[in-house]
Amino acid sequence: MKITLRSPQELYSGRFGFLAQTVVMTLATILAAYVLPGVNIDSVGTAILTAIVIALLNSFIRPILIVITLPFTIFSMGLFLLIINAVIILLASGLVSSFHVNGFWSALLFSLLLTLFDYLLEIPNRLMRRPEYQHPESHHDPHTDTDEEGFSSYEIIDDNNPDKQ
Repeated sequence: MKITLRSPQELYSGRFGFLAQTVVMTLATILAAYVLPGVNIDSVGTAILTAIVIALLNSFIRPILIVITLPFTIFSMGLFLLIINAVIILLASGLVSSFHVNGFWSALLFSLLLTLFDYLLEIPNRLMRRPEYQHPESHHDPHTDTDEEGFSSYEIIDDNNPDKQ
């Protein structure tokens, strides 16, 4: 039997990473829909489906929209990305039948709250990825180890040999 420790990057990638991100996005969607009166989600299943649709739209459609609207984004110093986020939310409400958004401003506020809640819910994962919480042997590099004086363990200094100076 072989036991393999995974790095935090491996732990949060792949199918379990997608599952973790979907759970966080679902919770953020439920919280944002609960806070805003212009957004309605019929059930938890709808929230899960909405989170998956928003994630897919952010992965595939958002980059295309960003490239198309790049001059506006540059001119507005990135504020046009808020409009792109609202458009993504409106597209998701059109694709998921039991997810309703009452207009552009509700979509904009929903995207802002969704981003805020997603950030707050991801804080524990970000903290666990910090180097001080990782296994100490996973960062061991024998070529960068130094002793107290700052010299590598394999470096030899010979003060008596004038040819080396």
